[in-house]
Amino acid sequence: MDQTNTHATLEHRVTELETRLAFQEETIAQLNDALSQARLELGAQTGLLRRVMDDLRQARTVQFPDPSDEPPPPHY
Repeated sequence: MDQTNTHATLEHRVTELETRLAFQEETIAQLNDALSQARLELGAQTGLLRRVMDDLRQARTVQFPDPSDEPPPPHY
């Protein structure tokens, strides 16, 4: 194998590695963006779920008050 062929082979391999690295960096950036978006959505959904649970708790309290808070019946 002559030096020109060796140089061309090494250059091709380096170019291939650079291409793969660029692709991996782009993929990592896309995954990072997707993960960031998912975290934001999860935070929003968690807040919404908390508000719904608070509203449900309040509705239950109004509809089904604690029996110990009721005054005793008149015959006591």
